[in-house]
Amino acid sequence: MRMRRFLTAALACIAASSVLPGGAAAETAPVTKLVPARPDIYAPVTLTTDLSGLSAKEREMLGLFIDAAVVMDDLFWKQAYPGDRAAFLAGLSDPKVKRFAEMNYGPWDRLEGNAPFVPGVGARPPGVGFYPLDMSKAEFEKADLAKKTSEYTVLRRDAKGALTVVPYSAEWREPLGRASALLTKAAALAEEPGLAKYLDLRAKALVTDDYRPSDVAWLDMKQNRIDLVIGPIETYEDKLYGYKAAFEAYVLVKDMEWSKRLARYAAMLPELQRGLPVPEPYKAEKPGTDSDLNAYDVLYYAGDCNTGGKTIAVNLPNDETVQLEKGTRRLQLKNAMRAKFDRIMLPIADELIAPDQVKHVTFDAFFANTMFHEVAHGLGIKNTVNGKGTVRDNLKELASGIEEGKADVLGLYMVTKLHEKGELAGSLEDYYTTFLAGIFRSVRFGSADAHGEANMIRFNFFADRGAFTRDAKGQYRVDMAKMRKAVDDLSATLLELQGDGDYAGVQKLVEELGVIKPQLAADLARLKDRNIPVDVVFVQGKSVLGLK
Repeated sequence: MRMRRFLTAALACIAASSVLPGGAAAETAPVTKLVPARPDIYAPVTLTTDLSGLSAKEREMLGLFIDAAVVMDDLFWKQAYPGDRAAFLAGLSDPKVKRFAEMNYGPWDRLEGNAPFVPGVGARPPGVGFYPLDMSKAEFEKADLAKKTSEYTVLRRDAKGALTVVPYSAEWREPLGRASALLTKAAALAEEPGLAKYLDLRAKALVTDDYRPSDVAWLDMKQNRIDLVIGPIETYEDKLYGYKAAFEAYVLVKDMEWSKRLARYAAMLPELQRGLPVPEPYKAEKPGTDSDLNAYDVLYYAGDCNTGGKTIAVNLPNDETVQLEKGTRRLQLKNAMRAKFDRIMLPIADELIAPDQVKHVTFDAFFANTMFHEVAHGLGIKNTVNGKGTVRDNLKELASGIEEGKADVLGLYMVTKLHEKGELAGSLEDYYTTFLAGIFRSVRFGSADAHGEANMIRFNFFADRGAFTRDAKGQYRVDMAKMRKAVDDLSATLLELQGDGDYAGVQKLVEELGVIKPQLAADLARLKDRNIPVDVVFVQGKSVLGLK
């Protein structure tokens, strides 16, 4: 999980009768208001780090990693935009609009509720490139097709117009074969055995759709200085059901010193699970004990993770079986995190946090809150308490948003418990105040982003319980006691909704609290007036790093 996610003018989808690629009628797609292209909401950040400590082979491998990541980027376009990418971009004469389309992987503004910014383009089809654009939910649910809900299949129509299931490895055989060959070549260069094994298995996974062995190998490798997260991973892009995984990649260099500092926290997960503020059935699962925490500098983002609000921490793998048996790895993307803190968080705090509490907004607290958000994905349960199957299958397209909300609030729960045990330095007020400032940062991602929606729910839940107050100047102050109580209350609410597989309950919560209310909207408008960026966009690549 991550913190943290397209049609030409000729392919209009403005109403139910709109014509989409292939001449099909879109049953979704209400009329949607056009918004302006706004590339300036993203602050440019150059992705680099000190590579002097790497061997010549490791540097060569990084180049191969980036080449494979570019393939993932191209594949994500195919998933996110159900049309001809080249023709779409070529048809945009305004450089500003074209640049914004490249940032958004299509004509919909991901940080403005997926509103279109290209004339003649209507609402984003919720199934984008994963399903036929004319497919209804009723048709999908009626179809008796093996693996139709698999993360690694797309739905297409056969020669007779019937739905059929196509594995990713067949749908995109040629590009996945190229990416696989690049990983195999990199594996041959790897000097660390665990990394070599992972790359070999990941290369096979790309052309077989069997990702579990490489997920396990990725968890087993501990001594690698460079890393590559690659493949179809998160399911945020599928707004129809939340089933289908989107292609992405991160190219990474491990910060060995920071990683050592973080290692001890993973061992504390079982104790923290036992202390969750919910009845016993909702914490009965035991988190895997092979989890670890590492800090990285990220050198390249591609595909899903490079859209909208950029990821600054990762908790993988998502496979529930692997999580329960082995655990997960939490990756803190330190250079990207620092850029967002300096360019966005501090200016937001100066505008919206009470002057006497601004000093409590610190990078160390931001790093810890972000880290424990990822750790908290391992808490709670993956399977419902009533035998209905996995939480993800029951909550469908709502699963990602509620999981991000759970991780956010349980992350702060963990911070509180670890601070009480003397495991975290600094004042608790640092973590709570930075957490509030972080809500203002992430809520600007909008309702189309799982993290943005989760932040709206949390903000409104906390506001209703007096966890913070707002003064006449429009500045916010944390009430420590009420915040702690609200953290426990929201933790219990979300964990029980997940454990019950309560789709209707989650839907009600989102409808009631997953909205930006007028007062908050006015306060966020002040951030826009001050030209505070909403997020970052990366200057990246082999030329930036001096790689061949």
